[in-house]
Amino acid sequence: MASLLWFQGGACSGNTMSFLNAEEPSACDLVTDFGINVLWHPSLGLEMGDNAKRIFNDVASGKTPLDIFVFEGTVIQGPNGSGRFNMFADRPMKDWVKEMCAQAGAVVALGDCACWGGIPATEPNPVDNVGLQYLKRRHGGFLGADFRSKWGLPVINIPGCPAHPDWVTQILVAVASGRAGDIALDDLQRPQTFFKSFTQTGCTRVQFFEYKQSPTEFGQGTRTGCLFYEFGCRGPMTHSPCNRILWNRQSSKTRAGMPCTGCTEPEFPFHDLKPGTVFKTQKISGTIPKEIPTGTDHITYMAHAAAARIAAPRWSKEDMFVV
Repeated sequence: MASLLWFQGGACSGNTMSFLNAEEPSACDLVTDFGINVLWHPSLGLEMGDNAKRIFNDVASGKTPLDIFVFEGTVIQGPNGSGRFNMFADRPMKDWVKEMCAQAGAVVALGDCACWGGIPATEPNPVDNVGLQYLKRRHGGFLGADFRSKWGLPVINIPGCPAHPDWVTQILVAVASGRAGDIALDDLQRPQTFFKSFTQTGCTRVQFFEYKQSPTEFGQGTRTGCLFYEFGCRGPMTHSPCNRILWNRQSSKTRAGMPCTGCTEPEFPFHDLKPGTVFKTQKISGTIPKEIPTGTDHITYMAHAAAARIAAPRWSKEDMFVV
C-alpha cells in the first residue's frame, strides 16, 4: 500500500476541488481499488491540531514512510526568506515542505502555483512565491534544479489552473503502482502522455484555424471562427489535452467559445495581466500576431495565413449552426 501526504501552500484550493471531481479513476478509487493510504489531506483529513501535527512530525522524521508527497500552491518564502507569511502547524510551511520532499519516494507538484509559481508569482511577487522546482520557466525553484526524490525522480509537474482531475489521479495511480520510472517527462517535467499535444488538438474550431477565419465579436466563438486571431486564444501553443480529455466528460474552454488562457505553461498569466492583454491577441503593426503557433516562424506563418484566407471555402465564413 502506497502512502500519500497532501499539503497546500499559497493556493486557492482549486486543484483540490478539481481532484475531488475525478472520474477515471475517482478519488475514492485511489483508496478502495489502488490501495493508496492517504495519511492526511487538508480537505479530507480527519485529524486536527496535535493529532495532525503528530502525523507530520512522524513523516518528517522518517518514522512513517512516505511514498508520494503532493504539494498544491506556491512555496511562500517571504518575508526575507523566513517563510513566516505562511505558517502551518506552528512552523513556516516551507520548512515542512523541505522535510517532506526529503522523505518522499516521489514528489508531485499539482497546479500552476506548485509547478512554477502561477498567478501569485506575477511581478512584483511581494511575498516571494516560487514553485517547487521552477519559477516560471527558470529551473531551480524552491528545491533546486538538482533535487531528486528518494526514488531518484525530479518533481513531477502536473500544471493547470486548475489541473484536470483525471490527469492527477492517473499519475498518482502510476506512481503508487510502482511505475513512476515509466512516466516520460518533457523538458518542464510534465508527463508527456498529457502534455505532448496541444490544446488545439481536438478543438472543434480547428477548421476555422486552418482557413484563418475569426469571429468579429466576443461570444461568436461558440458558433463560428477561431479565437486565436482576435481574442487571445493560446490553443495552438499550449501543451495540454483539454480537447482530448474533456472536462466533466463534456466540453472544454474552446468548445464553449472561451479562449484558451494557456494555463499549463510557465508564463501563465501571460503579459502579467496588463490592461489590454487579456482575451486580446497582441499584434505587430495591428495585423501580425506577436506570438504564433509553436513550431513555425513569422514569415512562414504569414505566408500560410495569406494563402489559407484566399483558399477559404464559403462554409468557413458562415455560422456553423442553423436556428
